[in-house]
Amino acid sequence: MPRPQIEFVQSQALPWRADDRFGAGVEVKVLSEDAESGAASLLIRYPAGWTFPAGVRGADEEFLVLEGALTVGLLSFGHLHYAHWPAGYAAAERSSEQGAVVLTFLSGDPRQAAPAAFNAARLVERIDALTLSYTGNFHPEFPPGAGRKVLYTDPGTQETSWILGTLPLRWAERSEVHDFVEEMYLLSGESHGDRGVMRPGAYFWRPGHIAHGPYGTMTGNLYFFRTQGGPLITRYVEPQAPFHWWPQYRPALPAELQAGAAEAAEGARAW
Repeated sequence: MPRPQIEFVQSQALPWRADDRFGAGVEVKVLSEDAESGAASLLIRYPAGWTFPAGVRGADEEFLVLEGALTVGLLSFGHLHYAHWPAGYAAAERSSEQGAVVLTFLSGDPRQAAPAAFNAARLVERIDALTLSYTGNFHPEFPPGAGRKVLYTDPGTQETSWILGTLPLRWAERSEVHDFVEEMYLLSGESHGDRGVMRPGAYFWRPGHIAHGPYGTMTGNLYFFRTQGGPLITRYVEPQAPFHWWPQYRPALPAELQAGAAEAAEGARAW
């Protein structure tokens, strides 16, 4: 069964729970998951002093460091450092001296049998998003005032991960429709849209062919986006209702996420 639409939940509403996929003492918040394949989108909290042995894993692992820092062999991962490690990649020993919170995406259970080799074209060992350049206008109809930092594009599927930065007092007048899954975690700022006001920690998983928006922001913001199943293909359509500031929260959530979601969305004003 494919993942249901989750649009949107403040991750502050989700509980931390113990998880042994990355060793002792690790906790996760499950943003969304596929119960059949083991694919999951997670917030992972690594405790101070955490270590994890070197080894080859059986699933793609994509991550962005939100807080704290990780060390992987000779590589250091700090705030907004990113990686995409394909299944079969041999990661060095990992550790975190002070602890870390890391946005992580798994293509399956990493403990399953790993392939004998990996496609080097799918490897992004490390990128510092703070130093990565913004691209220019990436769609002729995209409203001005935003830029993309492209982190990863799959050479086969053309699935893409990127950071989107937008200017304050920017808004759009049309909705968007994409052909494939679009997934988002709001890193900073706020975003006013057709399902409410998203604040830092907001998350959505949206299947393809669902109209959404228009959106606006007073503060400006940073989003982390990724597509699943194919590239980002955008069509602009007339919205069901015109854009307005401070819309009411009206999420599309599976039943297990509904409890506490509204309170967290309101409470996120202070976070």
